[in-house]
Amino acid sequence: MLLGLLARMELLVFCVWALLALIPFPGATEEIFEVSVWPDQALVKFGQSLMVNCSTTCPDPGPSGIETFLKKTQVDKGPQWKEFLLEDVTENSILQCFFSCAGIQKDTSLGITVYQPPEQVILELQPAWVAVNEACTVKCQVLSVAPLENLTLTLLQGNQELHRKNFMNLDVASQRAEVTINVKAQREDDRCNFSCRAELDLSSHGGGLFHSSSAIKVLRIFEFSQSPQIWVSPLLEIGMAEAVSCELTRVFPAREVMFYMFLGDQELSPFVSWKGDTAWANATIRAMETGDQELSCLVSLGPMEQKTREPVHVYSFPPPVLEIEELYPSAGTDINVTCSGHVLTSPSPTLRLKGAPDLPAPGEPAWLLLTAREEDNGRNFSCEASLEVQGQRLIKTTTMQLHVLYQPRLEESDCPGNQTWVKGTEQMLACIPKGNPTPALVCTWNGVIFNLDEPQKATQNHTGTYCCTATNQLGSVSKDIAVLVQGLDEGISSTIFVIIIVALGVGIITIALYLNYRPCKIERRKLPYRQKEKNKEEESQFAVQQAEKCNAHNC
Repeated sequence: MLLGLLARMELLVFCVWALLALIPFPGATEEIFEVSVWPDQALVKFGQSLMVNCSTTCPDPGPSGIETFLKKTQVDKGPQWKEFLLEDVTENSILQCFFSCAGIQKDTSLGITVYQPPEQVILELQPAWVAVNEACTVKCQVLSVAPLENLTLTLLQGNQELHRKNFMNLDVASQRAEVTINVKAQREDDRCNFSCRAELDLSSHGGGLFHSSSAIKVLRIFEFSQSPQIWVSPLLEIGMAEAVSCELTRVFPAREVMFYMFLGDQELSPFVSWKGDTAWANATIRAMETGDQELSCLVSLGPMEQKTREPVHVYSFPPPVLEIEELYPSAGTDINVTCSGHVLTSPSPTLRLKGAPDLPAPGEPAWLLLTAREEDNGRNFSCEASLEVQGQRLIKTTTMQLHVLYQPRLEESDCPGNQTWVKGTEQMLACIPKGNPTPALVCTWNGVIFNLDEPQKATQNHTGTYCCTATNQLGSVSKDIAVLVQGLDEGISSTIFVIIIVALGVGIITIALYLNYRPCKIERRKLPYRQKEKNKEEESQFAVQQAEKCNAHNC
């Protein structure tokens, strides 16, 4: 029994010792429990949510939770952990996770970094068109990007890097980044592409690399220092087409110059050309109203434009009116020719009719009365009108041709009555009739119509008389033509004979001229000799005369 009591006492002591072992001593529990948070590094896209797990090693934790100004919701828990959902994270912050164990509280912190990728990269060229040697501002800005200290902006011209900037020292409170540089415009920079590249490197926060680029902007360079010039006649005739032009020099790029031309309110349709640094526009104008008007030329290139005006005067001066009483009169008919100004001409012009004996009075027509003759056929008449406009003398002329009708004629000069052909050669009957209208010619030989259109080889059979008749609407006339066909030898002999006669004639004339124009010195040297010869000749003539007298008187 005593042994049982001792056993019970040992068991009680063991239980007390065990209970004492289970009771924590101050300071020992603090050293053995820990508080942790997950994730250990938080990177959240702007406006997104974050799940946070807060846990401890304390076997029987007391009050616990997280402290943050962000909107939080506990979504789950366990004996030693709690899980929270943080919504609409828009700012960088530090979260505190805490647990208490045996009256002791411990906490740990979590840094939350909010990032915004560079989605809106805006590039501006100010101005978009820049004059040569002027400065252009290139500006790039990124809206709503974070964190700025991890942002780099790079300006590019084509593929060439112009400028690079990071924002390590920029105020974190600012959510806007930009970079600006000035570029001096040169001709070779025209149509160059400019762009901006933004890079957000989050590798230091456990994230990746975000990059974006702006839209490409094209820089335009121009040179426009001169005013356009208009080339147009100061006088324009109503209804008549007139070429005009507008020219601009020392312009770049000349091929892109725009021309707008107007005559009063009438817009023209110019044809534009360019070469080098010169551009010009050609157009055709047709004024429809008389009086003073204005031709204008507006030239534009990019943001620049220049306008030039040139006054013009539009006048009405139709050609004068030439009237021939009868354009096709018969020979011997009296006709009137009148020259007068057009009714639309104001003031009345000065008139002159070619062939008229006198000039008419101002405002009066000029006239001429004549009897049509054969030689008047084909005669041209001209009516001249002159008008003074804006100090310039203008002249217009109207011409008409007179056609005199007359009966056919077969003249010897054009239709010889005797014709000689050489045997074996190609020959045609030579006969051209005169008359108006042009007569039709028909020639017959031995009652058969002879072909006048094609040459024929001459034979002895062609010798004979041909009867030719010319006919037109006014009558007819006939003529006989004698044709003689000679042999080739005869023709050659005749030709040689003619050549000999001509040569002899030329020789005699040459000798006579030589004798008549010999130098005077030679004449003087030969004068005594000629005098002796002359005396001898006179003596001989005298002797002959005496002999003739003697014979006449039978002495």
